[in-house]
Amino acid sequence: DLTRSRQVLLFLSVFSLNTAAAQVSYSVPEEMVKGSFVGNVAQDLGLDVKRLKSGKARVFTRDSTAYVELNRDSGILLLKERIDREALCEKITPCALHFQVLLEEPMEFYSINVEIKDINDNPPTFRTSEAQFNISESALIGTTFTLDRANDLDVGENSLRTYSLTPNDMFSLKFINQGDGSENIEMVLNAPLDREKNEHLSLVLTALDGGEPQMTGTMQILINVLDVNDNAPVFTHSSVYRVNVPENAPKGPPIVRVSATDNDKGANQEVTYSFSQHTNTASSLFHINPQTGEITLADELDYEKAKHYEIDIEATDKGGLSDTSKVLIEVSDLNDNAPIISIISLSNPIPEDAALNTVIAMINIKDLDSGKNGQVRCFISPGLPFKITTTTPNFYSLVSDDTLDRETYPEYNITLTAVDQGLPSFSVNKTITLRISDINDNPPIFPQSSFTAVVSENNSPGMSVLSVKASDKDHGNNARISYFLEDTQLNGLPASSYFSVNAESGEILALRSFDYEQLKELNIRVKAQDGGSPPLSSNVSVKIQIQDQNDNPPQVLYPVQTSGSVVAEMVPRSADVGYLVTKVVAVDVDSGQNAWLSYKLQKATDRALFEVGLQNGEIRTIRQVTDKDAVKQRLTVIVEDNGQPSRSATVIVNVAVADSFPEVLSEFTDFPQDKEYNENLTFYLVLALAVVSFLFITCLVVIISVKIYRWRQERLFYKSSGKLPVIPYYPSLYTDAGGTGTLKQGFGYEVYGTTDSRMSDVKGSRPFDESTLSVDHSVNRTMPRLKPESENILTEVR
Repeated sequence: DLTRSRQVLLFLSVFSLNTAAAQVSYSVPEEMVKGSFVGNVAQDLGLDVKRLKSGKARVFTRDSTAYVELNRDSGILLLKERIDREALCEKITPCALHFQVLLEEPMEFYSINVEIKDINDNPPTFRTSEAQFNISESALIGTTFTLDRANDLDVGENSLRTYSLTPNDMFSLKFINQGDGSENIEMVLNAPLDREKNEHLSLVLTALDGGEPQMTGTMQILINVLDVNDNAPVFTHSSVYRVNVPENAPKGPPIVRVSATDNDKGANQEVTYSFSQHTNTASSLFHINPQTGEITLADELDYEKAKHYEIDIEATDKGGLSDTSKVLIEVSDLNDNAPIISIISLSNPIPEDAALNTVIAMINIKDLDSGKNGQVRCFISPGLPFKITTTTPNFYSLVSDDTLDRETYPEYNITLTAVDQGLPSFSVNKTITLRISDINDNPPIFPQSSFTAVVSENNSPGMSVLSVKASDKDHGNNARISYFLEDTQLNGLPASSYFSVNAESGEILALRSFDYEQLKELNIRVKAQDGGSPPLSSNVSVKIQIQDQNDNPPQVLYPVQTSGSVVAEMVPRSADVGYLVTKVVAVDVDSGQNAWLSYKLQKATDRALFEVGLQNGEIRTIRQVTDKDAVKQRLTVIVEDNGQPSRSATVIVNVAVADSFPEVLSEFTDFPQDKEYNENLTFYLVLALAVVSFLFITCLVVIISVKIYRWRQERLFYKSSGKLPVIPYYPSLYTDAGGTGTLKQGFGYEVYGTTDSRMSDVKGSRPFDESTLSVDHSVNRTMPRLKPESENILTEVR
């Protein structure tokens, strides 16, 4: 296993706005497997592992290439992938990864440097596997021939260390320091050449590095021995050519011209120029004219990628003799890069009740230029409730600078502008769309302070009465409104027994059928409550008016209709036109026009004798009563209300046209009996016939006793004349003492009972010097008479 080393350097700084910065350095060898341990960040920074979890710790790199990852559970940095130091940094030393560990709530960041240590994983390599030299046989001992250097991607002790040449009986190696730490390799002729003895020579150049284990690379050298060219070209600048080129310089014009001379004559004096074979990068960016030595740009230069270039130039004559020189090209910076804005962390959305100076975003701004060209100023558009602050170069914070209200501005488009100090300056914009999250700061509001609804009585249970709606300026659950019925008392019962409210729609439903005659108006309160925490609410009054329907027929109070008796009004035969016979009294418990009553004569024994008052129900004669008129008169009066549709009730009024009571008795004994009574009488007769032998004597005695009792009562009645006491018939609830209502006067009655179960005598007083008599078996006492004049009414009791 490779030895793992770790170095930790910790630098702490205190920043405002809850941001902290610290620097930790580690070192790991390259080519470690994925998941290898790098360092314990939590321990080295003094952070609690819980803080890493709560702060959502993560690794931030400016170029979005992450070679390491952070385990929040343990606070350990691990390799995310295998790292090749040569691919990452090439020859640059030290080779290090620079990134930040970011935490939120509060926002903090820590700088981490991980140095990638080199291992000996690359052997020295030559550009080509073989090199050919044409050497004149007249070459002098000590003549040098420049060889291509090997290239070892490793650095330090693992880099290229030395060369060896085999066989080495005619040539040896010479190393020349270039002054910049590099060495040129020259092959030195140690013995004279003889083309006639050996025209071709083959040598092996071996490059060795300093790693453990040591690695090597080889190149074969093929030598062709030529005749007679004994002078090599020589550069006019014996050491180095230096030139300064601005980045983005145009292609075409020469940036420098190299020159070499050869003391030979003729064709041996001609020199050609070329780049050395180990000048890899430069050969793609620069071009050299083989005849003139002018060097031009083949591609654009970028100061931010490389600040200088070294080019090895080779001058070679026709005989194969050559000389080398170096061209150093310095690239000068221009302001050709706009700033780059990177959002490191962003809290989006933020609550509308966020405090002042709340950190919303952390921003990193980088300009690849140098000097003033790389100095950046950052700002946002004016008029926004935010501001930009900074405590560390290239790092900025966007913080709140005023109160926020989501209902006024639910979101903001914040444009960040970064401007460098170059001439001309470059600027860049980046827009952040920041949403404002809602808090429950607005209660539901009804459009009006109260509502009124009208419901017809006799409604169906479950009928919709009214829908109330409230609005809430908040958003989401804070604006989700539920409706409730406040638990008030209505007629001693809770309001929930009368109505229910749909919690979602606010629809009020009637839970029971209403009766106008019992309830005319109900007042309830509905509460609207939002879904916030804590919830806010408001309420509204709802008045529900019950509308009357014509659901009650008129009720006849007088004359009273009973199944066990027949009541008759007496009219003397001397009665004139307009004589008041009686008055039909009726009421309707409905209201308004539904309670307006009208009276009509539906049937009559003699329609030409009587009429009924349309509004007051008074029955009067419409002509003079004569002796030809029948004693028994039967009138059917219908009472109708004014509702739609109208309801009615009928009453039968029996009128006796007679001047004396005996005349009335003789006529009214033949009135039809009740059907049910007749049926019972038939039943009793059958039973009597069955037991006639047993009951004959008993019945005879009873009949004689009844006759005697009736005879005595009749005599008493006639002797009393008009001085009998009076008993009021109906209660004062239906008596209109003022004479302005339906009843215009009071009525009184006197009752006399007999031992006969079928007949009783009744005498009643009449208003306007008239009287009415009625029978009531429950009466056992009398009261003084109110009027002196009277008429007789016979009641036959069944």
